[in-house]
Amino acid sequence: MKKLFLLVLSGIVLLASYAYAQGTAGSISGVVTDSTGAVIPNAIVTITNPVSGHEQTTTTGNDGRYTVSNLPFGRYHVSAGSTGFQPSTGDVVVKSAAALPLDFKLGVSAGNTVVTVESDAEDLLSKDPVAATQVDRSLYEKLPTESTAAPLSSLITLSTPGIASDSNGLFHPMGEHADTSYSIDGQPVSDQQSRVFGNQMSVNAIQSINVIEGIAPAEYGDKASLVVQTTTRSGLGQKKPTGTLGASYGTFGSATLNFALGVGGDHFGNFFSLDGVNSGRYLDTPEFNPVHAHGNNQNFFDRFDYKPDDRNTLQLNLSASRSWFQNPNQYDQQAAGQDQKGKILSYNLSPSWTHVVNDHTLFSVNPYLRQDNFHYYPSANPFNDTPATLSQSRRLQNAGIKADFSWTKGTNTLKVGGNFYHTFLHEGFSLGITDPGYNAVCFDANGDVVTDPTITSTAQCAGNGYTVNDAFIPGAVAYDLTRGGSLYRFNGKTDIKQEALYVQDAYNWKGVQLQLGVRADNYNGLSRRSMVQPRLGMSYTVPKSNTVLRAGYGKLFLTPYNENLIVSSSTGIGGLQGASAAVPLKPAARDQYNVGFEQGFGKLVVVSGEYFWKYTDRDFDFGVLFNTPLAFPIQWRKSKIDGFGIKINVPQQHGVSAYSVLGHTRSRFFGPETGGVLFNDPSVTDATVFRIDHDQAFQQTTHLQWQPKKNGPWGGFTWRYESGLVAGSAPFATDTTTPVDLTGLTADQQQQIALSCGGVKATLNAPLTSCAPNQLQSPLLSIPAPGTEDDDRNPPRIAPRTMFDAGLGWDNLFHKDRIKTNISLTVVNLTNKYALYNFLSTFSGTHFVSPRTVNGQVSFNF
Repeated sequence: MKKLFLLVLSGIVLLASYAYAQGTAGSISGVVTDSTGAVIPNAIVTITNPVSGHEQTTTTGNDGRYTVSNLPFGRYHVSAGSTGFQPSTGDVVVKSAAALPLDFKLGVSAGNTVVTVESDAEDLLSKDPVAATQVDRSLYEKLPTESTAAPLSSLITLSTPGIASDSNGLFHPMGEHADTSYSIDGQPVSDQQSRVFGNQMSVNAIQSINVIEGIAPAEYGDKASLVVQTTTRSGLGQKKPTGTLGASYGTFGSATLNFALGVGGDHFGNFFSLDGVNSGRYLDTPEFNPVHAHGNNQNFFDRFDYKPDDRNTLQLNLSASRSWFQNPNQYDQQAAGQDQKGKILSYNLSPSWTHVVNDHTLFSVNPYLRQDNFHYYPSANPFNDTPATLSQSRRLQNAGIKADFSWTKGTNTLKVGGNFYHTFLHEGFSLGITDPGYNAVCFDANGDVVTDPTITSTAQCAGNGYTVNDAFIPGAVAYDLTRGGSLYRFNGKTDIKQEALYVQDAYNWKGVQLQLGVRADNYNGLSRRSMVQPRLGMSYTVPKSNTVLRAGYGKLFLTPYNENLIVSSSTGIGGLQGASAAVPLKPAARDQYNVGFEQGFGKLVVVSGEYFWKYTDRDFDFGVLFNTPLAFPIQWRKSKIDGFGIKINVPQQHGVSAYSVLGHTRSRFFGPETGGVLFNDPSVTDATVFRIDHDQAFQQTTHLQWQPKKNGPWGGFTWRYESGLVAGSAPFATDTTTPVDLTGLTADQQQQIALSCGGVKATLNAPLTSCAPNQLQSPLLSIPAPGTEDDDRNPPRIAPRTMFDAGLGWDNLFHKDRIKTNISLTVVNLTNKYALYNFLSTFSGTHFVSPRTVNGQVSFNF
């Protein structure tokens, strides 16, 4: 199988002079003439995407020709006009890197004509069989985002239906955990992109994103619950240098500084960006008020385009980033002097070549090399760390090459491609338990932990008048520093080879669009598996109704998370018990079914929705250690997930635009569990079904924006609601008659959830030690009543939360043509809502949403 993959892939690359591939953007070019055929110089051509809001304007040269490059794939409305002529309009769909021709012939006008771009109702509908959401800079330059460390993740969460937010820039797409792939100008990136795994791409370098929430086409694999097609900014065609210098400052001492510059001509272009952030609340914190939470990051990006002729385009993407952060403390950890820190260094190198063979065929090849280095440092005194001291040095390097061929004729587009990538992993990790109560062997007569370091076995309990701790894990005693143990140390290396081939065909016929494809993957790492995956999609546009109906089926091949894969596959279930308990994580197989619709109501409102069912054999998640950024992949026997995502879009009318994205997910996972590092929950090592923390009954984001003039004042308002993720490890009654007793939580944990008994609140100095039945209350957790708790049908959850964000600004404040000054003020969590993302979760830890955050920004645009 592997030899077949390599043979066919080599054949594709050798067909360079006869084939094609594409990134995520194309171009439109043409000639503007009058009714006699004479060219019109200096005519204004304006291109808009009425769905995403993307807009570009250019003028024709002395030969009447125009070209607009770097257009993200999508449907565009184009208008051309000039003084003394009647304007003309046209529509075009950009779906490949090939330049699309669009000429205009303008009639003579009696007076001066102002060119306005007005889209038709049909322009607002997407007839593609695959549901997707387009987002342009025009939105996210004004949309307040909560995450300082991961603004791209926040942008995706706030603008895409079916996504539940989580801490530290993580999100749950369509009921899965971080099952997301990024396509950056065509380069595939399926490794984790939140700030606790690697440095994600800066939004300062992004022109537009297209988020595929439907069944991904055959060209996408690995992680495909969500595919984020990213188009970066380019300097091609910008004969006049354009750029931005901006800065901001706000709550928690958060400061940003960014610079971007694009310049070029018809044959070359370069775009460069440099930005950084420094904040006193870099990562989400286990206390509402940040403690030991400082961090910063710096990002560099450069894109160089060279187009020697109409048939060839060369592009080179370079990026590098660095982040440094303190691991946020709880109050008791701060009192103990805990000082754990992390650092991540990343780089990416991605050249590509696109060759136009003829009007119907294109070829492109894209090699790439990227790397994330993650370092985690313990406190100088290991016993200042509680309940354990941890360290890590991890490297993830990915090298690959992607080649595609495409042939377009009429309404048919055939695409054939292949991808070979090689991932190199190196993981160093150490752990030592510093709290004698964390893995207690015995309890005394008062129920207190026995701290005698000589007692290391439950066989010693009874003879000393003690009782055995039923949760004691013998395998961890060797690494308990309070009982004479030593640090657990792990050092491992491996490499993973993957090959993929795919064929897909898009066909249109009388209102029916078909997306047919098949993908074959071969995975050779710590485990091995190959799979052929058919992908089928269909849409039908109902005549004269502005209605689009969709349906699809996809077989998907999911590979294990690469981050900490070696150590997680080497320690097994239930603790650090050696290789005898180890089970390498294996690729998963998924069957997914989608049905959906899109309905336009004139030019006023477009409503779209998708319902999905996903059945996965061997599904994945992460388990965290002690509320740190150290997370280790785990795998479950299977999962059953279903839910829906809905988007309501109100295109701009008289300066007002709005959208609302909604979602619901049922995420049912089935044990046993494999992987992880330490103290996995023994209750889920059997075949028990439970709701994982991806499960959320309902979430919605509604955003309203007002800007009557393109250059002028604007305002925005965002309303967010989440019904609450499952709190996987929140304490609850283990039988059906006993009320939940939360008095066993530490004083810090009790005050975190504002626990009270009969109106008396727990504090750090006065925790609750007992309480009458049914008198315990917490406004931050929804704990089932006695007799009603069920891991599958009624699990404990985070309490629902409603939050509001707002923004005000003024574009081109001083009405200048050369340098435009923009100012803005944004507020996240306007009401200072006290709420949690998660609590004591084995998958995410404990994290609060951000308190009220106010930021002021100023930028100079030229």
